[in-house]
Amino acid sequence: MRKVWIGLGAVAGVVAIALGLAWLFRERIAEAGMRRLYETALATDPLAELPDGLHVGLCGSGAPMPDPTRAGPCVAVVAGRDLFVVDSGSGSTRNLLLMNLPPPRLSAAFVTHYHSDHIADLGELMLQRWGGGAAHAPLPIYGPTGLDQVVKGFQDAYTLDRGYRVAHHGEAVMPPSGFGAVTHVFTADPSGPDVLVLEKPGLKVWAFPVKHDPVHPAVAYRFEYKGRTAVISGDTGPSERLVKAAKGVDLLVHEGLSPNLVAIQKDVAEKAGRTNYVHIFHDILDYHTAPETVAAEAKAAGVREVLFYHIIPPLPVRALEGPFLGRSRAIFGGPMKVGRDGDFASLPAGSTEIKWSNRLDLLKL
Repeated sequence: MRKVWIGLGAVAGVVAIALGLAWLFRERIAEAGMRRLYETALATDPLAELPDGLHVGLCGSGAPMPDPTRAGPCVAVVAGRDLFVVDSGSGSTRNLLLMNLPPPRLSAAFVTHYHSDHIADLGELMLQRWGGGAAHAPLPIYGPTGLDQVVKGFQDAYTLDRGYRVAHHGEAVMPPSGFGAVTHVFTADPSGPDVLVLEKPGLKVWAFPVKHDPVHPAVAYRFEYKGRTAVISGDTGPSERLVKAAKGVDLLVHEGLSPNLVAIQKDVAEKAGRTNYVHIFHDILDYHTAPETVAAEAKAAGVREVLFYHIIPPLPVRALEGPFLGRSRAIFGGPMKVGRDGDFASLPAGSTEIKWSNRLDLLKL
């Protein structure tokens, strides 16, 4: 027994020495770790490392209500070697960079509608694509009527900044021709067919109208790449059009509002005399979708898996995911995930598999 204690004491001593050395050399260790991090981010092509297929990631899973764990709504889509984003909520451009989905690789952006939380980062997105990659052509942005006005506003706001950066870094680093965006405006008529807004070899992107009254227009997108499919809802209430467009898709990325949790917010606001918030918590109920309704629509559409984003209200702890979902899992019967920033679904071509990871969790290692 005495030998055992001596052995344990020796092990403890070695561990203590190792920890002490780690503490003494912590700055050098941190510098080495920093170098490895940047080697990963800058010396490799993150899209080339992905298997050929469709990949969907949350660069922002939140909504207008503040949530320290969630940026504003943004969905990254990788189709083959093309990177796209749908919407650009506050903080989402930083998440793209942290997820090693660099804005300079963007082929195009799509906008679902013009609520502020869906467009807040458009200026930063355009800037990072331009400056990070010495882009010679503006970012293509697709969206319904109103896009020209929105993009012009961001470009006007960044005009002075544009001049500073060209003057400081030079035209070789910041080519003036690459500043801003070029708009591709389409009309998605509620009484008309879905609109094919982008087509490339193996890839089709469709837009279709959804219900977000009084917001007009508001659209969702369907991505098809080499037999793999995903629908991204944008903001919407219950929508027959979405059920039709989502028929048989592999992944439905859908907004979600929990009426029972919003009711708690409303009750607290009433007791605190915050009448403006009381009205807001009441008004938002009729142009978003409860998780149970999403589950029923996904089941009717024959969707394979559901990922919730644009989470309302904020869920600061995972224990609230159950109350948020309510009976959704029982209604749908298939895999259903409450999204968090960094969540990443890989849908390899020629397969029915969906592989999940989180590209922000790597930063915690």
